[in-house]
Amino acid sequence: MSMLRGFLILVLFFILGESMRVLLALPVSGGVLGMVAITFTLMVKGSVSDDLALASQGLISVLVLLIMPGVVGVFFTADQFSGQWLAVAVALLAGTFLSVLTTLVLMKLVTAGGVEHDE
Repeated sequence: MSMLRGFLILVLFFILGESMRVLLALPVSGGVLGMVAITFTLMVKGSVSDDLALASQGLISVLVLLIMPGVVGVFFTADQFSGQWLAVAVALLAGTFLSVLTTLVLMKLVTAGGVEHDE
């Protein structure tokens, strides 16, 4: 029952995001808006409920499935990239490097070792 409550919270934030997208005619995915809303809610609350943590951990194990539609899309449009292999390779390498660098900087800021405490 605990995992169901967690999924209900996630679905409600997804619906909230979709509602904001439709009502405000935003060119952003409802899922992204829902993630932003749940992030701000958890920041204000200061903690994550056990129900939400349990449901989220279950989803993380299948996170790779979210990547599959993009991979399939590239597979079916590969002929369009045939003359652009260098640009695609540079974009993939630069994007990977920047995402790892951003993750590193954010982790240093969030963890206790990266934040200066005045005592």
